[in-house]
Amino acid sequence: MNMRKLLKQAEEMQAKVQRELGETFTEATVGGGMVTVKMNGHKHLLAVKIDPEAIDPEDVGMLEDLIVAAVNEASRKIDDLLRHRVGSLAASLPNFL
Repeated sequence: MNMRKLLKQAEEMQAKVQRELGETFTEATVGGGMVTVKMNGHKHLLAVKIDPEAIDPEDVGMLEDLIVAAVNEASRKIDDLLRHRVGSLAASLPNFL
């Protein structure tokens, strides 16, 4: 297999992964359903849902912590999906060793 063809395949795979990431969505819910976030595969935060019961003017810190935890969990899920997809793609490449 020549190098030019291999590079073209790699570029096509990268474009495919980028396209799929834009079409991939995940949600993370924390605090027993108090905060839910939706994120796409590019790690763009798309939505935040907050249960009205989570809004306590005397404990804003708790709500802030829940939002941070939900965003971090959604990001971790995207990372896991990306690792799985890249691993699958890498397995399909020819072995040069």
